[in-house]
Amino acid sequence: MILEFIVIELTRKLVETWGPPGYEHRIRGIIRDEVSALAGEIWVDGLGNLICRLGSGGKKVLVAAHMDEIGLMANYQEPESGYLRFTAMGGLRADTLNGNRVLFEDGTVGVIAVQNGGGKSLGDFYIDVQIDDDRNAIPTGQPAGFMREMQMRGQRIVAKSLDDRIGCVVAIEAMRRLDRQAPNEVYFAFTVQEEVGLRGAKTAAQGVGPDIGIAVDVTGSGDQIRGRKMLVKLGGGAAIKVHDPGLVVPVAIKNWMIDRCETDGIPYQLELLAGGTTDASAIQLADAGVPSGCISIPTRYLHTTSETVDIRDVGACIDLLSGLLANPIAI
Repeated sequence: MILEFIVIELTRKLVETWGPPGYEHRIRGIIRDEVSALAGEIWVDGLGNLICRLGSGGKKVLVAAHMDEIGLMANYQEPESGYLRFTAMGGLRADTLNGNRVLFEDGTVGVIAVQNGGGKSLGDFYIDVQIDDDRNAIPTGQPAGFMREMQMRGQRIVAKSLDDRIGCVVAIEAMRRLDRQAPNEVYFAFTVQEEVGLRGAKTAAQGVGPDIGIAVDVTGSGDQIRGRKMLVKLGGGAAIKVHDPGLVVPVAIKNWMIDRCETDGIPYQLELLAGGTTDASAIQLADAGVPSGCISIPTRYLHTTSETVDIRDVGACIDLLSGLLANPIAI
């Protein structure tokens, strides 16, 4: 119960923090405060990744969880109404936008609306940031993230930006368990700009030069009515990736994760994702190639303001990641 409370409150702090792609400075500061006593060395690379090193000897392992959330950029102001048009920063879903509120960095709140007869493309939408009849509270060229408070429903967490702040929670809690000690040289990278092309993972992997890569990210679930067909479900445990469009997980990496789950009694399920990919697909291409895998947190309603995870799956992912890193790696 104590662990659940800590995880829930840390998750609340992270998901309610503003941080669209390329503008992760606020969330990076909060994560840095959380991990400052947990690593032997901490730095920010040239792209903005927060990288934390702990342990020594053995394999060099890079663990990546991305800090950014989907957002938007105001790129044009209608001359008569002043309404703002916008472009996507990440995978916006047009079917979820109408009526949502967005937050600009200066605290301005905008409301997304759709013009009559529209709703199928981003060009049909606009943001209302009017203060009164003629004045707007924000100019073009400003990024925004979505607004929504986190809620608990039994064992379920419902929030925006669980993709991938919940992965950051898993990484932070694994660092806490390791307590600066590991039989391997471990680098935790809290990466930037994943939602716009896995950019942070590319520079982090090139900078660290790991022997093994592990991404910690969300994945879809197959337990929704008329939803996608996949094996993963909420409450089924940590999802061990086998394949996605950007990554074919090496058998040795997959079996390493499965063996750890079976040895430690951690509930797990296998993930075969038909669409999307993670930081692991960028890490694997660093230098001459890095064997890489992914620990995934099952999530419903991805890329909406009501993403949903099960706290028991989060705990299983923490157990798996910390178990992998606390033991010598023989692969």
